[in-house]
Amino acid sequence: MKVVFNGKTTQLTTPNLREFILAKGAKEPFAVAVNGEFVPRSQCAETDLKAGDNIDLLSPIQGG
Repeated sequence: MKVVFNGKTTQLTTPNLREFILAKGAKEPFAVAVNGEFVPRSQCAETDLKAGDNIDLLSPIQGG
C-alpha cells in the first residue's frame, strides 16, 4: 500500500501509525496529522493507516 508522507508518496511498511513514523526516523517531540486531522501521540499506537492516507510529521524548530 502507498501513502503520502510529508508530501512524498511512499510504501506503507506497517499499518500502525506509531510504528510507521518511528521507522521513518521520528524523534520526540513531534506532532502528527493523518488526512489533516491531528493525532495525539497517546493515540498513535492505536491508529491504523490505510492506502492513500496523507501523513504529516512535524518537529518543533528552535530559534530566535
